[in-house]
Amino acid sequence: MTGVSIDLTIENVQLLDKYNVRNPSKGTLHFATTHLIFVDHDKKKETWILLMHISSVERLAISTAGSPLLVRTKNFQSVLFVIPRERDCHEMFQTLQRLSQPVHIDELYCFHYKSTPEDLPKSAGWHYFDMHTEFQRMNVPNEHWVLCTANKDYELCDTYPSEFYVPARATTAILLGSANFRSRGRLPALSYLHSNMAAIARCSQPLSGFSARCMEDEQMLDLIRRANPNCGYMYVVDTRPRINAMVNRAAGKGYENEAFYENIKFQFMGIGNIHVMRKSLQKLVETCEQTSPTMSSFLSGLESSGWLKHIKSILDTGWWIASAVARGASVCVHCSDGWDRTAQACSLAALLLDPHARTTSGYQALIEKDWLSFGHKFSARCGHVAGDERERAPVFTQMLDCTWQLLRQCPSAFQFNERFLLTLHDHAHAAQYGTFVGNCQKDRRDLRLSERTFSLWGYMASHLSEYKNPLYNPKAHPDVLQPDLSPQSIR
Repeated sequence: MTGVSIDLTIENVQLLDKYNVRNPSKGTLHFATTHLIFVDHDKKKETWILLMHISSVERLAISTAGSPLLVRTKNFQSVLFVIPRERDCHEMFQTLQRLSQPVHIDELYCFHYKSTPEDLPKSAGWHYFDMHTEFQRMNVPNEHWVLCTANKDYELCDTYPSEFYVPARATTAILLGSANFRSRGRLPALSYLHSNMAAIARCSQPLSGFSARCMEDEQMLDLIRRANPNCGYMYVVDTRPRINAMVNRAAGKGYENEAFYENIKFQFMGIGNIHVMRKSLQKLVETCEQTSPTMSSFLSGLESSGWLKHIKSILDTGWWIASAVARGASVCVHCSDGWDRTAQACSLAALLLDPHARTTSGYQALIEKDWLSFGHKFSARCGHVAGDERERAPVFTQMLDCTWQLLRQCPSAFQFNERFLLTLHDHAHAAQYGTFVGNCQKDRRDLRLSERTFSLWGYMASHLSEYKNPLYNPKAHPDVLQPDLSPQSIR
């Protein structure tokens, strides 16, 4: 890190390690523009915590040793500092709260971060991934799927990319009608096309309530079905538990009425919503932070957190979609708004179906397409700026966890290693690079991120050797990767 200026220094601070409570480290706590740095005098060791990684700061009850300050991070560090004077502790507490949660997006680290010019030019990485190139690889456009430019000014749907692919026979009237009938205008669009012509399309829930119907939306799904000449039916996968979808019906939203959609089979999958996942992760972290855990308290905490159950349900959904596509049937996927569970399900299905997605650049392109272009709300979910805490959720964390489960089961199928996934996780939360900043493509263009900030892809391209998996052997696996989804194999 270049140009770190130290603004606040506190001497004689203790750092308590939960595994070594009797022998705390003693040293100096430095507050810098971008980091909190603890320097241990005896071990000559430094602990660096990026301010943007801080998820919560808590003052605990004063003890004889001083004022304890508990700092938890978004990448699962938990550090307890004991500061001799209460005044210093209070000052540090307020400063950390203010700077780990900027009020305005322009205050984010990426807008002030400076790389050395010989290190990385600002333009590096911003044009590595191009939606058209990614779809050309899947042989799109073709006679069944064409480029739709009706969203070039984000008027059709402000959280969708400016260009996406739709069935060739979809008229402007059908696109507009379908967009009006789908939550937030997120109409069905192509996410992945298999070589057997079966497609994965994605959208949001219909505004159907208890009885509303929309001819254009019904035509749109029928055109997606017909764009696959090899199968007479298709699936609509609702990734939510059925009960959640039914609750949404009372609010005028909900799910497709089977009576109105011909040759379509419906399937609910049961992935919990962002609030369920946020609570699950909190419980998991608490379980891992027990001060004196027993085997039974750890296992019961893990069980009651539900985290592994959720990871399994996301993998189950991805595999269900991948299997249907491999058998030749197209699938249209949605959740409520189509930017959380839908992103997880579509990208995991593609990861299981497509060996290219298991390469380093292929996985990055998958994130660029299904997460960044199609509007996963990174800034809201990762808590980049101060806002509604209920918008935070570990949706992308779960995607990386699911990928790690697959990587652990089939180590030779992936070109990248665990460090690659950890780097993605760290930087999605750090906002040091502009890649994951904003909630959709329109946000990123309005913020002019490609001109004003560095790209994470540029940084990662210059560190590729660190992400190489030495066991990678693409020939050792069939194209479709079948995961082991028995409960004991989810770690």
